[in-house]
This record gives sequence, C-alpha cells and structure tokens, in this order.
Amino acid sequence: MSDATPPQSGILGWIERSGNKLPDPVFIFFYLIIALVIISVISAMTGVSALHPTQIDESTGGALRIEAVSLLSAENIQRLWVDMPKTFTHFHPLGYVLVVMLGAGVAERSGFFAAGMAKAVKAAPTSLLTPVVALVAMLGNHAADAGYVVLIPLAGILFAAAGRHPLAGIAAAFAGVSGGFSANISPGQLDALLFGITEEAVAASALDPAWTANIAGNWYFISAMTLLYLPIIWYVTDKVIEPRLGPWTGGATAATASGVENVPDTSTGLSPDPATQEGEFASKGLRAAGLAALFVVGLWVAMVFAPGTPLVDEAACTGAAPGECSIHTELRPLYSSLVAAFFLLFLLAGWAYGRAAGTIKNHRDLVDMMAESMKDMGYYLVLAFAAAHFVEMFGWSNLGLISAVHGAGAIQSTGLPLPLVLGLMVIFAGVLNLFVGSASAKWALLAPILVPMLMLLGISPEGATAAYRVGDSATNIITPLMVYFPLILVFAQRWQKDFGLGSLTAMMVPYSIWLLISGTLLIVVWFYLGIPLGPDAPVSYALPGSG
Repeated sequence: MSDATPPQSGILGWIERSGNKLPDPVFIFFYLIIALVIISVISAMTGVSALHPTQIDESTGGALRIEAVSLLSAENIQRLWVDMPKTFTHFHPLGYVLVVMLGAGVAERSGFFAAGMAKAVKAAPTSLLTPVVALVAMLGNHAADAGYVVLIPLAGILFAAAGRHPLAGIAAAFAGVSGGFSANISPGQLDALLFGITEEAVAASALDPAWTANIAGNWYFISAMTLLYLPIIWYVTDKVIEPRLGPWTGGATAATASGVENVPDTSTGLSPDPATQEGEFASKGLRAAGLAALFVVGLWVAMVFAPGTPLVDEAACTGAAPGECSIHTELRPLYSSLVAAFFLLFLLAGWAYGRAAGTIKNHRDLVDMMAESMKDMGYYLVLAFAAAHFVEMFGWSNLGLISAVHGAGAIQSTGLPLPLVLGLMVIFAGVLNLFVGSASAKWALLAPILVPMLMLLGISPEGATAAYRVGDSATNIITPLMVYFPLILVFAQRWQKDFGLGSLTAMMVPYSIWLLISGTLLIVVWFYLGIPLGPDAPVSYALPGSG
C-alpha cells in the first residue's frame, strides 16, 4: 500500500521521533565505548573506588578496595588489541545462539514451524479461537520470524472466516508473539541469548566465579507467564478490542477483493507457499517431525536415567553436609546440555518434516538451510562484536562492579523492599524498550551494572534476567521502532486501508498496559513467595562466603 502514514503527535509522536534519531545499536555500543574510555580515565585520576563485598585484602585484613582503572593504561590498550579475537569468540551468548539457530533455521526453512502453527490454529473451535491463537503465538516465539510472518496474517483470515473482525485476530496474534515474547512453556534461543549475556555480566563482576548460566533458569517463571498472559490476551481481545472495532461485514475474502496481492488462501487458511501449505504432504511431515521430537526427548531421558549416564554428576554431592546439596546440583550437566538438546530437537524435527513434506530432497538441502540460517545471523554477529567489547572493557575498568556496589548501597539506604526494586526494574526496561528495540542490545547495556547490583541486594542473576524479560516484552507492541511493527501495519491495511500507525498503536496499548501490570505483579509476588524461577534457580541470592 503506497499511502504514507501521517506523522504522529503527542507522546507516541515524541517516542517515534526520538527513537528514529537514535543510531543503530552497533554504533550505540561504539559511542558507549568511547564514553566508557573517557569516564574510566577521569575515574582513575580522581580515585573512584569501592570496597569489594566478599574479597579480603591480605595486607590489611579488611575488605579489598576496588579502584577504577583507566582503559588508556598500557596494559588495557595491549589487552584490547591482543585479545580482540578472544574477546569476540568468548562472548558467551555467541556460541549459545549460533548453536540453537543452526537447528532452528532448518525447522523454519523446511516449513515445520509454519505448518505446525497453522495446523494448531486452524483446528481450533470458533469459541476458542482467541485463546488458541494467543497460545500458539506465545509458543511460536521459538519459531522466530515465522510467528510474525505466518501466524499473524493467518489469524486475521481465520477471524474473518469465523465472521469476526480480522483486526482482532491480528491484534491477538501480535500480542501473543511480541507482547508475550518471553512467555513460553519451554526454554529456547531467547533464553540462550539472555543468559549468555547474564553469565558474561556475572563473570565480569567477579562476585561469584562459580556461577554458570543455565538456560532453564527461568523455565518455571516463563511457564507461569504463559498461563497468566493467556487469559489476559483473551479478555482484552474479546471484551475490549473487538467491541471497539465493531462487527465485521467485509467477509472472509475482503482482503483479496481490495486488490492486495499474495494474501494467504482463505480456503485452507494457509499461505500458498508449498512449505506451509496444509495437505497430505504437510500432515506426513508433521507426523514425522513428532516422531523425531519423541526420539530426541527419549534420548535425553535415557542419558539421565540410564546407568552410567553422562548427564548426571553423581559425585557432585559426595562428602557434602546435609542440606548443602540437592538433586539440582547433580543435574547441572543436564541443564548445561539443553542448548545442544534444542539444537538437535529443531534440527531433527525440521529434517524429518522436510523429508516427508518434500521441502528437503537430500543432505545438500539440509546443509543449505543451516547455512542460510547463519547468513541471517550476520547482523547479530556484528552487534555481538561491539557488545562483547563493551562488556569486556566495562570489566577491565572495574566501573561495573564499583557502580553496582554504590548503586546497591543507595538502594539499601532508601529502604525500598526488594520486590519493589524488581518491579521498578521491569518498568525501567519497558520504558527503555520504547527506544531501543533489540532485546539482546538492551540487556548487554544493562546487565553489567544491574546483575551485580541486584546480586549485592540479594536477587539472583536468574531473578534479574526474569525481571528484565517482563519489561522488555510488554512494550514491544506499542513502539514503531520494533522491527516488525511496519509489517503488522501492512497486514492490518489488507483488511482496512485507512488503518494507520496511530490506529495500530492505540489498538495494542490495552494489551501492553495489562501485560506490564500483570508481569510486574507476577515477579513481585514470585519474589515474596521465594519460588524457584527454574531448576536450580532461586530468585533470592547470597554471595559466596557472606554467611
């Protein structure tokens, strides 16, 4: 559609104008590195320091004093140039994300993700259409782009075919895919990405050298988010959004009649793309993918329960006092293997679907799909290079830990309850998300200070990550800076030509408000009750040696 969207006024217009003036996240990191160098020099010259919360100075017997270090010192300049390859390749999120995406790329390009989502949504009874769309949308987060490109326009068609307003279907799917971006019933590539950055922040702070990332560290919490967000999206769609849109009178083929090309086929509810077209081949593919998924699950179960299993460290608790060790300690190899498990699950399920559906003819097609998925990660590699150096240099300067110590002290002096601190962090992340869309870019900016600061206050790295995720996802659906926002606008304009940027934002605001409020209350209550966020992942935290 060629009609230009008029500029917005008010707070939305200010957000749009301000966000558009921001440089690319890669250059944001570049500018921050320059600022970090200047601040480190000034801090070193003025003697900025803090007392380490756990380490002892052997010469004095008191707490070790951490002093700011200039990034222009000879040692740090040498480290920058000599260690540059290691700084990049040892960036924890890099390996996690690339491994998972090797498998997810096959599952997406073979058509498995798209066919699975389409099958689930199309089979839904009319009375349950909204919750099924919302649930599949949240679960479809593992499918990356397919959730946006396939499910959202499909939801509009299914709503229209059921005599309901198609824009309500688009809203429900958009709220699930993007507003519920962090909600799911199982960990995936987002968990690998965020926990990789969290691990990097913990390592840079040196507060707990023994802490390692577990991508299942938010598993229980994101499952609870799914159960909480589902009725909220259902209610807002059926009771708030659809009544405001009014009855739909255009029919199921209104988009085609309006002259818009490449609208998915309403007779099947699916895209004409053979990779996602429902039929005999797709059904065979889904059955084959299900068998492949069962094989992977069975393989991992066998490696946990079979004699001599490699995924249980039976010696981990040997000699430990009662209460000092748990089954989760013995299962840490299992948690660490989940990145490989998801790689194999997506790879084999995608391959099995492709072979049965005809989208993968031979092993060369499989390799090509894996290679194409790595091409799609090109921008992420550039971003990771910049983020890796920012995080590492933050650690060299000691400014991250010094800021965390002073920040924790300032928060303690206010007397704010820790659950309220987590709630404020959620809101802060949600506001920042209006201007910086990338989840990984924002967390790479915030984690070096927020993770150690919250650790000092008694909140675990898993708790900090969970709070960030709530705020990051809730406001995705109301910022024009979210990369898929213009695409959703195009989908909506297929059904209503005069539907503009302000219309889409206004339609999604109720979802954003309720998701933000409910998610904030969830993390606050979760902390009050002390429920683990995942296997071996408490929300509370005590520094090693702090007693």
